[in-house]
This record gives sequence, structure tokens and C-alpha cells, in this order.
Amino acid sequence: MNTADAALLPPIAILGAGSMGGAIVHGLVASGLARDGLTVTNRSAEKAVGLAGLDGVTSIALETHPDGNRDAVASADIVLIGVKPAMVPDLLREIAPALRPGTIVVSLAAGVTIATFQAILGERIAVVRSMPNTPALVGKAVTGIAAAGGVVPAEVAVVRRLFETVGVVIEVPESHIDALSTISGSGPAYVFLLMEELTKAAKGKGFDGAQARLMVEQTFIGAASLLEASGEDPAELRRRVTSPKGTTERAVAVLQNARLDVVFESATDAALARARELGAG
Repeated sequence: MNTADAALLPPIAILGAGSMGGAIVHGLVASGLARDGLTVTNRSAEKAVGLAGLDGVTSIALETHPDGNRDAVASADIVLIGVKPAMVPDLLREIAPALRPGTIVVSLAAGVTIATFQAILGERIAVVRSMPNTPALVGKAVTGIAAAGGVVPAEVAVVRRLFETVGVVIEVPESHIDALSTISGSGPAYVFLLMEELTKAAKGKGFDGAQARLMVEQTFIGAASLLEASGEDPAELRRRVTSPKGTTERAVAVLQNARLDVVFESATDAALARARELGAG
């Protein structure tokens, strides 16, 4: 077996290939690592058709194939659970008899604990909890993964490789997954909110909508690209833009006086409290 073959992922099933699951499907197809089989299920034929044309993907509509979930997992070594959190327990009970010992089950469901999975699936199934974010759609995700006790390093490594097809991966204990969700999981919304408000400010200074959007979008994209390329700390790059006694210094002072540190701490604390509420049912 050559090195390329050794990097291939085993057969995968994704149950509930909505926006996040669908993004992972596209990442896997683009990577070429899922040549051993990739089966996806969706409730409607309309959603299933949207993925059926992808190379190497078997797309099942549950409305026409009611046993599709069980059939999908019967031949899979990795099973991703992408349905809504409230639907997870019933889905696990449905597929449990069809899972083979040694299968790795990966949760995409926010707030559903590893303990919930293990209570239904038992100890024979390796369980990994994950928290990707929406930039998975463009291959720029941050995905946190947390493995159950007893999951061996080789199993964690294959899950890491799967999520690396759509971005970068951070391994954390399960106790940190909810906190991670408040930063990278919800983080794109914070960025979009900042862009939204800066666009409003641009319009207020006389720019039309297209000009305002272009300025703001490209400023965020350019700043993020500069940060990635330079390897510098964001605080250092901010200092380089902020000339003493200049316009940027005056603007940054206003933002700092608004206590953005407190605002972001409070916002992420609120998100964490809600994550814990969801986890408690």
C-alpha cells in the first residue's frame, strides 16, 4: 500500500446531511480521501438529490427508503450524526442494532453529551463529540473534537483527518466543547455582526451599499489574510496600523473605552450558559 492509500478514510455514513453535514460531504469529496465509500441520508428526496451527483457519494432519501439510516451504517466504519439535537436519541436507538463493533460514531449535535450516546450505544462503540463551524462550507472551519474515554489514539486520528478536509482541528476534553462553541462555533456570527455595523457606519458617511460592502468585506478578508501570512499576534498588527496621534489611534481609543473586553466576555458567557441549558435538556 502506498502512502496515498494509507491516508484514505474508511467507509463513512453521514446521517442528516444538512448545511454542516453537507459541507463535510463536499470537503470529503474534494479531498479524495473517501474513496472507500461515502453514504449520506436526508429525510426528503429533494435534499438527497442535491448530493446524489457528487463523485463517489451514495445519497439516500428516507421518505422513499425508510431503512436508509440502518442500511447506511451497516457498511460504515465512521458514522456522523448530523440531525437536530432533539432527534439524536431516537436516531441512535434506530441504528444501534446495525452498528458493527469498532464503529466510530461522531456527533455533530450541539449540546448532546457523550454520555447520552454511550447510554444508548453501549461501550462497544467509540464515540467522539465534535463542534465544527460554518466556514466548513468554504474549507475554513475550526472543529473541536472530544473523544470518549477508551477511544484509542488511532481512532481519534482518523476523526481528525476527516475534519481536516474542511479546515483545522483542535482536540479538547469534553468539558471544553461548550466553551469552544462560544468562540469558534458562534464566532462567525460575531464577525458578521461587526461587519454589519461597520457597513452601516460606511453608509452613514455617504458611501452607497455596494461600496460599503466592498470596503468592509475586503478589509476583513485582507486583515485575516495578513494575520495568517505574518504569523504575528493580532495585538502587534493592530499596533502597526495605529500610528501615534493618528486617526486610527483616536478610533481605537473609542472602541477600548467601550470595554469590548467586557462585552465579549459577557457575550461568550451568555452563550456558554445557553449551551449548558441545552445540554441539560
